[in-house]
Amino acid sequence: MSAPLKAAAGGAAPVPALRRPRRLVPGDRVGVVAPSGPVPRERLELGLDILRGWDLEPVVAPHVLDAHPSGYLAGADRDRAADLQAAWCDPSLAAVICARGGYGTQRMVDLLDWAAMAEAAPKVFVGYSDITVLHEAFATRLGVATLHGPMAAAETFLKDQPTQDHLRRTLFAPGETRVLTSPTARTLVPGRAGGVTLGGCLSLLATDLGTAHARPSADGGVLILEDVGEDPYRLDRYLTQLLRSSWLGAVSAVVLGSWERCGPAEEVRSLMLDRLGPLGVPVVEEFGFGHCPSTLTVPLGVPAVLDAEACTLTLEVPALS
Repeated sequence: MSAPLKAAAGGAAPVPALRRPRRLVPGDRVGVVAPSGPVPRERLELGLDILRGWDLEPVVAPHVLDAHPSGYLAGADRDRAADLQAAWCDPSLAAVICARGGYGTQRMVDLLDWAAMAEAAPKVFVGYSDITVLHEAFATRLGVATLHGPMAAAETFLKDQPTQDHLRRTLFAPGETRVLTSPTARTLVPGRAGGVTLGGCLSLLATDLGTAHARPSADGGVLILEDVGEDPYRLDRYLTQLLRSSWLGAVSAVVLGSWERCGPAEEVRSLMLDRLGPLGVPVVEEFGFGHCPSTLTVPLGVPAVLDAEACTLTLEVPALS
């Protein structure tokens, strides 16, 4: 017999489900934007070819291939913001797909006209890593569910067929991807709990605290976490900041993805158990999303149940309507 769902600590009310955009159909036009780092032209072209192979019509925003004196931004902040806003508000586009992550969304997110974007119909939004800042803002400012998934010019998307297939099925047939799991997944803390999915890149969630678009807490949510290139002591710092701010105080469950170039796996595992174990909620590790060679698409803003023993995350509704 399955264990009952674990209630959020402190009797916190469940996080309401966000508005789900419609699924894609062949022939849809999809915008491609670069809110963060610079995009190599050759990788972008390869990604666009994959999207065209899915019978989609990619529309590249004007500033996607811009350069910036910093070397680490895809053009000027206002131009990156203008591209994203225009794509989101364009009624002819069914989705907005980020070209890559890197760094830069924190510099442009406050330049968006959120009132204008709120008037637009919700559409699919895809990205991860630095795009975590936008996932949070889309949830809190627009009330729209989004997809933590591979980006159009990311090497994983270009090279890994399972990564492509899972994103494609999530976009076109979301009913087929309601149960998420990974052959590498392991139980870190047993249990079963439900809530609305949220999260993304750990360092971005920590540095987002206190901003206008950050949610006040993860209360009642199923939190997904991953990161790349952060030493264990840095991961400790981010987790401790989330704990000290009480942001994690009433989270329902935690799903851990990849920790590429974050130190020895056993050291990271020990850290996660030390920092997250005392929360008393189910935790699964190595769930196969984030900065890894093959990555799952994980919907954010969708009610789901984590079964830590079975290592499954089951969406109560499809990612898209």
